[in-house]
Amino acid sequence: MGILIEGTSPAAKFLRANGITFFKVREETVNLLGKSEMYFFSPEHPPLTEQAQRVLDWAIEDKLKSGDSGEITTTHILLGIWSEKESAGHNILETLGFNDDKAKEVAKSMSGDVALNFK
Repeated sequence: MGILIEGTSPAAKFLRANGITFFKVREETVNLLGKSEMYFFSPEHPPLTEQAQRVLDWAIEDKLKSGDSGEITTTHILLGIWSEKESAGHNILETLGFNDDKAKEVAKSMSGDVALNFK
């Protein structure tokens, strides 16, 4: 949801152009995971799940492999989410129509090569 909330990045624009909106993601998140008590964890410092950590690790590794300087982008994170096949994020994206072909399209929009090693 953070990618869509940020809203101006190429990843956010790609998702919206493909009909994946914040409200649809939020609805699918509730459908998949259910509602939880708001602020069960501190909103300033929510814990990372193992899957979320692997997403970030994938994004970092991909950025380092590319040899490009600069920051890890929301596009790296989107592709990292897609690489975690068993994650809630992957399942939500898939339910909303994201697929390997769209991931490849996103990857092509990035400068440098992205190794799409989806599990």
